[in-house]
Amino acid sequence: MPREVRERQMLDAAVAGFARHGYQAASMDDIAEEAGVSKPLVYLYLKSKEDLFTACIRRERAALVEAVRGGTGKAEGGAACAEQQLWKGLCAFFAHTAARPDGWSVLHRADTQGEPFAREIAAMRAEITELVTLLLSRAAVDAGCDEKFAEREVSGLAHAMVGAAESLAVWANARTEAVPSPKETAATLMNFCWTGLEQMIKGARWSPHR
Repeated sequence: MPREVRERQMLDAAVAGFARHGYQAASMDDIAEEAGVSKPLVYLYLKSKEDLFTACIRRERAALVEAVRGGTGKAEGGAACAEQQLWKGLCAFFAHTAARPDGWSVLHRADTQGEPFAREIAAMRAEITELVTLLLSRAAVDAGCDEKFAEREVSGLAHAMVGAAESLAVWANARTEAVPSPKETAATLMNFCWTGLEQMIKGARWSPHR
């Protein structure tokens, strides 16, 4: 069997094991058995448990980012308006996390396992946040918003939106009844974030009652 195929089997088994048990409790013996290989072969290919977990994170991270970028049409050159690109990107994000719940579980929990795993997740989050920031900035400019708003607000809003998307993905994947579709979950986030953004672009601001 080609090395590429064998390694993919190992990573598939490892992602399932880490998602089920967490990094610390996952057993290399169980992962090797699930992959249908010997434990020494796993170590030969992937050196250590830490390297195996890192390889799982990187594979799942790359797949998720590719899905989101594919959904937005790679905003840098897409012809659709920023609002539609953001909507399609969110749909792609939730479709991917629903289709690969084990992979999403590994990514979502990885940054609680310390370095170097947290750095991998921070890099993934920064890449997606950069894309969302670009789309929100374009939306603000398209709406004729002043530059101060774009500078002051957009970056924070992008971080908030990415954090909310991650939380919603966990919520959606944990449901056993009335499970929302990826589009329904994306619509929940758009209703929450985009409606508020639209009002902010128009100059509306919340203020506490005195």
